[in-house]
Amino acid sequence: QVQLVESGGDLVQPGGSLRLSCAASGIIFIRYRMGWYRQAPGKQRELVARITGSGSTNYGDSVKGRFTISRDNAKNTVYLQMNSLKPEDTALYYCNADRSPVGGTYWGQGTQVTVSS
Repeated sequence: QVQLVESGGDLVQPGGSLRLSCAASGIIFIRYRMGWYRQAPGKQRELVARITGSGSTNYGDSVKGRFTISRDNAKNTVYLQMNSLKPEDTALYYCNADRSPVGGTYWGQGTQVTVSS
């Protein structure tokens, strides 16, 4: 059974930082592209950042230069370091494990990030 368990979401002031973690189980972690997506109320889910098993990354335009995705293949965990947070970063952040088209794609339950003074 595949499980993706996110943690680290919180209420933070504008300009602050947070680090999200996603622990994966039930998959051969290194074979999966791991990603963070977010969804704000009334908006579509959007890509935040993605990282391949070998460490190649790509980011959504709105977070470039502020967020950093990383992974620890020994711990089956992916991280999202978020700096210079803005109110518009407020959303439910989801972890994703993807091996399409040769394998499945899986989602975590989400962790809430709220940026507000």
